[in-house]
Amino acid sequence: MSIQERVQDVQARIRAAEQAAGRPEGSVTLVAATKVQTDETIRTAITAGITVCGENRVQEFNAHYAAGAYEGADVQFIGHLQKNKVKYLVGKVSLIQSVDSAALLEAISARAERLGLVQDVLIEVNIGEEASKSGVRPEDAATLLALAGTLPGVRARGLMAIPPVSREPGGNRPFFAELYQLFVDIKGQMGDNNSDLDCLSMGMSGDFEDAIAEGATMVRVGTALFGPRPPMRQQG
Repeated sequence: MSIQERVQDVQARIRAAEQAAGRPEGSVTLVAATKVQTDETIRTAITAGITVCGENRVQEFNAHYAAGAYEGADVQFIGHLQKNKVKYLVGKVSLIQSVDSAALLEAISARAERLGLVQDVLIEVNIGEEASKSGVRPEDAATLLALAGTLPGVRARGLMAIPPVSREPGGNRPFFAELYQLFVDIKGQMGDNNSDLDCLSMGMSGDFEDAIAEGATMVRVGTALFGPRPPMRQQG
């Protein structure tokens, strides 16, 4: 399949999943995970209808950004982020999805303040509590969201998670359901101050329909759009 055909297929599957879940069309945002893709591939995907790109690595983001590869689409950061690389993203991406510590949140806010803007962020939750993955423990997510509310340079928009790899169809639905319930509970705790919390980013190529069924508002899809990823380029 061509990228154009893959984009159309994924978009159709998202619409079908929305309908099956009784949700309105357009309630789920498709984020094209562009890790290790070329400038030309990204441009082709945007021409085919992709409106949001998600980048995993700061070095690749910088190169694509400089080349104008994201022109015509929104761009977000979805990968693990170190504090010393915050300066490359704030003000250039619309959303940083992977905030996993108070120190990182404070660094983003400080950079945004210096630039005179407010950076939208998501709190990454380690929903499977896996030692190999970043993200806060589910019970700590509310604390980090509360901290975000005190920092003038950031606006917390919701939660993001990458559940454990599942070998069984539907195997991740309990994790998606748990994250959705956490999202609802935190919004309830915040009372009238929850209007900015509108984003739940979960689900990737192998399970995004299950994520939509469990309440995702944003899905991050790479392989289903671009095919198997090429090998990572060596760093110079």
